[in-house]
Amino acid sequence: MKFTTLLGVTAAGFVATAAAATSTKMGVEQPSSTPIYMQPVVQGCFSSSGDLVFNSTQPFNSRGECGQTICQAMGKAVGASTEGSKCYCGDSYPPNSTLVDDKYCNAPCTGYGTDACGGTGYWTVYNTGLELYGVPYANETSSTTSSSASSTTTSSTTTLAGGQTVFVTQTSESSTTKKSSTNTAGIAAGVVVGVVAAAGAAGAAILLIRRRRNRQIEEEHRRNAAVNAFFNGGSVKAPSTSGSNSISDSRLDPVMSQRRLSDGSIADNEDYSRRILRVTNA
Repeated sequence: MKFTTLLGVTAAGFVATAAAATSTKMGVEQPSSTPIYMQPVVQGCFSSSGDLVFNSTQPFNSRGECGQTICQAMGKAVGASTEGSKCYCGDSYPPNSTLVDDKYCNAPCTGYGTDACGGTGYWTVYNTGLELYGVPYANETSSTTSSSASSTTTSSTTTLAGGQTVFVTQTSESSTTKKSSTNTAGIAAGVVVGVVAAAGAAGAAILLIRRRRNRQIEEEHRRNAAVNAFFNGGSVKAPSTSGSNSISDSRLDPVMSQRRLSDGSIADNEDYSRRILRVTNA
């Protein structure tokens, strides 16, 4: 009788345990909370990976596996999981506008099924604990497609203690970024060339003006020299240094004007206007 009772109690316990296990909900997104130093903490469910870069697919993925063992070990401030097993790492959160309700992140983690590791097209994002404050959000235009298109990823494997293999990725600069840098360099070069050309044109104009002024000065000097030479070599004397502008001419002297310069045979005291009858002996 006692054995039958004990067996019934044991069976009821197994049934209760099975029922409790069945009632445990899988793939529940942990609520967002304040970052903790060196601990991966969920920061929300996002519909975009932003600038995060795919690292690896983990058969036993979890918040600790992706956020701490992989991304934190790489020195990344942010980690994220999607589709239960895929791990992403980066230095910024996805765009703040892509933050959605936690219900969309419902894929059970492959290493710890009660927690959610993103979903189909959704990412559970972690702060890895390396940078508690000041972690930026990606630009609003960032998306999974643009992230993959704007970067080239190189992967390598690293074996950690315990035999865990980690895929380390390295992102190179995209052609779009290079093109932007090239355009910026071209614009800067054009500005420099324009400034140099403008300076050269200004210098040439100044030089031309100076040459014209020097030529005018030389021509004026030649004219003055010619005038001085004429005054010094001719009958007209050059202006005196006393500043007088009058020209001395001997013909204008009052004394000289009353004096005859010629010695003719006609007497000045004779009147030659009247006819004089003269009688001579033939």
